[in-house]
Amino acid sequence: MVGGNRILIIKLGALGDVVLATPHIRAIVEAYPDAEVTLLTAPECAGLVRGLPGLEVAAFKRRGFAEMCRVLAWLRRRRFAVVFDLQGSLRSRLMTRLSGARRRFGRRPGFAYTDAPPPGDASVHAFAMLNRLLEAAGIDSPASRAWLPVGEEAETKVLAWLERRGLAGQRRALLHAGSSERWVSKRWEAAHFTALAKALQARGFAVIWLGADGDRDINRRLAAQAGVDATGEFSLLELTALGRHAAFAVVNDSAPMHVLSAAPLPVYALFGPTDWRRSHALGQAERVLVNPVSCSPCHRPVCPPGYEHRCLRELTPAQVLARLAQDGWLGTP
Repeated sequence: MVGGNRILIIKLGALGDVVLATPHIRAIVEAYPDAEVTLLTAPECAGLVRGLPGLEVAAFKRRGFAEMCRVLAWLRRRRFAVVFDLQGSLRSRLMTRLSGARRRFGRRPGFAYTDAPPPGDASVHAFAMLNRLLEAAGIDSPASRAWLPVGEEAETKVLAWLERRGLAGQRRALLHAGSSERWVSKRWEAAHFTALAKALQARGFAVIWLGADGDRDINRRLAAQAGVDATGEFSLLELTALGRHAAFAVVNDSAPMHVLSAAPLPVYALFGPTDWRRSHALGQAERVLVNPVSCSPCHRPVCPPGYEHRCLRELTPAQVLARLAQDGWLGTP
């Protein structure tokens, strides 16, 4: 095991990727019980991990020359002994190389690192890639479960909200119809979500639409047809607490997909343009729902003309319901 009093972990984003890395962050913290361990991440991710035991969090913007200079000055002042680059971007490699740390671990060999696993299959899941990085540092691979600091305050808020909305004592299904605004191709048809929500409601489920400000319009339209609009009601950490009070979730490939898996909660994820084998939620691979067409995954944020979004459009509400029934969720409560 390498030594040192100050340990740095770099994981800048995005939100879902940070959640995927939380088991490895925890493993590093536990491997250095007497060290000061700091996570360097983006501001939008900091609230998700701030409060994890044994971990300090430093937030810097991911873009801009001035901000990069500020990060590098901060790195030099802190004099880290060991750096774990869980990001692997050009930016994080530069940070790692210029940190001055004597031991620098990366996901694959390169100029920035003193230690890295041998080149491997780049198509494997992010969790497996980070496992290989830890192995290079002599740290055991963690369990496939997100590590998020959900406290009593979040639990109390969720219970109060459920009571206030008349949802206490009901079976609850969580649905997320949104995605990053840069990835509209990840979104299942709104009409499909409406049909699914109505079918679940007819079977006695209280349907709750999840989302942030960017999902407000679509959730308002969906909730007018069926279910309760919870847009903006909960932080990502509070979604984890809400997940503890639901039967299951049906979601697009999104940050809530990863966060809800930490509940733990059965999360049925709809994948089309992205490769589920590389980015499914931890512990949820068997609940991925896909429509196998030749053009998927295309990794394009917008479906090209002529393809008609077949990867997700032809994945029907009936198929999703059949899978939920197969897994025993639609029987008598």
